[in-house]
Amino acid sequence: MRFLIGVVLLALLVLLIGSGFNRLRRLDVRAQEALGGIDVQLTRRSDLIPNLVQTVKGYASHEKGVLEQVTAARTAVSRASKSGSVADRASAEAAMDGALVNVMAVAEAYPELKASANFVALQQQLADTENQLAFARQYYNDAVASLNTSATTLPWMVFKGMAGVHERDFYEAPEAHEVPPAVSF
Repeated sequence: MRFLIGVVLLALLVLLIGSGFNRLRRLDVRAQEALGGIDVQLTRRSDLIPNLVQTVKGYASHEKGVLEQVTAARTAVSRASKSGSVADRASAEAAMDGALVNVMAVAEAYPELKASANFVALQQQLADTENQLAFARQYYNDAVASLNTSATTLPWMVFKGMAGVHERDFYEAPEAHEVPPAVSF
């Protein structure tokens, strides 16, 4: 009888360990996938902005600095996507926001540009991307909240080291970049 109780207790312990390990790994993978979603939206935005710049360039060929700033911001986004750091991603996003504001400032100076069908279509795509980016940030922060809660509460925190899981940083927009850049026509 004692042997049977011992086997049952051992089986329950193995189930608890397996459950804790798998839960933490699953939450960690979800958070990593959510961070990838932010990268996808930042890349999409950084791909749209040069199209806006090209459209603007047709009207404002002397705005060379805008193109250079956009190019530098796209490079920063690409580098940040590969680095794995949430802070680097947020910083690159802030640089892209600044480039976008400058593109829109040039557009304000050329009323005929604002009437261009290409510009309007690109503007709509950019607005859609901003909405998707906000959703991706929220999804990531939700995933991180679930992971961090499990990684810091009993019984799951006992398995944190075994699962190779650690708490993650939340995605926070840099100061003055907590909302998408305002674009008005």
